[in-house]
Parts: sequence; C-alpha cells; structure tokens
Amino acid sequence: MKRVRAKKHLGQHFLKDNQIAFQTVEAFNVEGKFKNALEVGPGMGVLTDLLIQRKDFKLYLVEIDGESVEYLKNKNEVPHENIIEGDFLELDFQLLFQEKPLGVIGNFPYNISTQILFKALDHKEQIIEVVGMFQKEVAERITAKAGSKIYGITSILLQAFYDTEYLFTVNEDVFDPPPKVKSAVIRLRRNNIKELACDEKKFKSIVKLAFNQRRKTMRNSLKSILSDEIKGNEIFGKRPEQLSVDDFIELTNLIDSV
Repeated sequence: MKRVRAKKHLGQHFLKDNQIAFQTVEAFNVEGKFKNALEVGPGMGVLTDLLIQRKDFKLYLVEIDGESVEYLKNKNEVPHENIIEGDFLELDFQLLFQEKPLGVIGNFPYNISTQILFKALDHKEQIIEVVGMFQKEVAERITAKAGSKIYGITSILLQAFYDTEYLFTVNEDVFDPPPKVKSAVIRLRRNNIKELACDEKKFKSIVKLAFNQRRKTMRNSLKSILSDEIKGNEIFGKRPEQLSVDDFIELTNLIDSV
C-alpha cells in the first residue's frame, strides 16, 4: 500500500491505506443524486486522489490547516478556487452552492465528527448524502436501531431525516498516527421526510429529556411534562430505547394535544 506523509491536527488521523480509501469513495453518490461534492479535512489528499477521478460530480475541498491547503494546491489536481481554507462548521452552503444538492465525504476529525453530522442536519434540504469515517463507537451509535442499548439521541435525531448505514469497520493500523480505537465508515442518505408530522422543536426536546434518564420508563423520565390525562397510555411504560422515530413523533403529538 502507498504510504502518504501525514500529520495530526484537530483530532484527525490520516488514512494511509488506499484500499480503505477506495472502498470509502466507492460508497459515495452511488445513486448519482448530486453534482457537487465537498470533502471535509482532506489532509494529504488520500481520498481526494480518488474523488478527483470521479466524473459524476464537481469536487470541492474544505481544509482548516494552512499547510495542508498549500500541499493540496501544489498537487494541482483540484482547481485552486475549489479548495476552501476554513472550518466546515462555519461554511455558508447556500453562498457556495446556491441551493443545489450536495454530498459530503471525509475522514472526519474525530473530535468534531458528530458536529459535522448535526451541521448536515441543519442543512438537510441541501446535504442529501454523507459518507464518512468515524470512531467505531460513534458510528454504531449513529446507525443503531430501536431496541439497541446504544440507540439514543443522536440515532433518533439523524434517523428522522436520514437513512443510516454502517458500511465497514476499519482497523487502527491504517492511520498515521494510529488511533487507540477502531473506526468505521458509515453512509447517511436523505430520506423522503420533508418535515416531521409533529412540532420538530418539541420532538427534539422530548427525545433529549427521555434519554437523559434512559434507564427509566418514559412515564418517569417525562413526568415533568405529562398530564394525568395521558400518562396512563401504554407508550409511557416503555423505555426510550424501545421507541422508534415514529413512536417519538406519536408521543410528541400526544403530549402536545393536552
């Protein structure tokens, strides 16, 4: 395998295995639903080298590290105007891409990986797919289904608007420097839900309140907002990890109705 010079910043571990890079890129835009793609934190360009070969989208890069930006520009494979020196979390997607659909890909810095997904969620009408490398534990939590012990707030809020898939596990030795934990590549694809069939703000607050005391039944964890009229409903006898996204929508409407 080709080894690529790498350095660590912002919690990032750079990929040095071309086969893993190939598998990650192959999982991106399989359905051809977007023409603009944004790679987050390309570093030394291991994913970039493969992404630039794709003809189904125009590639942009966002990299916060100035030295990596200069390195990428000197490779002369991506037009300089498509290389953005800055923070993904601060980007104005409408300014950069108008309202065109966008795919996001990257070996994400682990310390902001969840923030990256919630930034995508904030722009869910535009960011229709995300393929990324995460810590395995985080990847499993994002893709967990109802009934799992690791299913929680992140699972529900993201799965309300995205179909999530755990694609494959990645060992520690394919990174420089190697992390202390295994990693995984996952994919999120925008589903057909334009808006939830309930008050979205209340939905989020109820999900968070329920999982703040996840070992308790919903009747106990939500007792501060439940009225006597509805707390006898059987749904409140369940624990939060037993409820699907649709269950939480139903529950939100039930609480909102009194």
